[in-house]
Amino acid sequence: MKNSIIKFIDSFYFLFRWLLPLKTYRYAACGGGNLVFDTLLYFISYNFIFAKKNLDLHFIVLSPHIASLFLVFPITFVTGFLLQKYVTFQASNLPWKTQFIRYFMVGMGALVLNYICLKIFVDGFGFYPTPSKILTAFIVVAYSYLLQNKFSFKRI
Repeated sequence: MKNSIIKFIDSFYFLFRWLLPLKTYRYAACGGGNLVFDTLLYFISYNFIFAKKNLDLHFIVLSPHIASLFLVFPITFVTGFLLQKYVTFQASNLPWKTQFIRYFMVGMGALVLNYICLKIFVDGFGFYPTPSKILTAFIVVAYSYLLQNKFSFKRI
């Protein structure tokens, strides 16, 4: 499966060869695919699973845009890790457990950043949740790329 994904992604690299190194292109392709998956799951969970209603957990009440974030995060966290480990950062010689722990640490930072941005955009500025999630993604992608490249999958 890994080779099929790499072959598919690399088949479009000729369009970006002049602009990006292969690793950056693969990161963008994998991250972009995972971002589309994340946005689709977020839209479905916000509109249909939580039906735009608060989630009362009896000890805390979550607004539907925040509940959707917490529902979707573990799913796209795992798919993102697998894509980055096996497609983008294949050259990393760190043990997979170390990569996973580091990826998890960066992921928790991304989750906090997502939470803060969604609270600002949706609750503060009154923007719609799905466009807010997309806007937030631009901020989180920059943060994640820098840390995944320099920390999670760093070569030793």
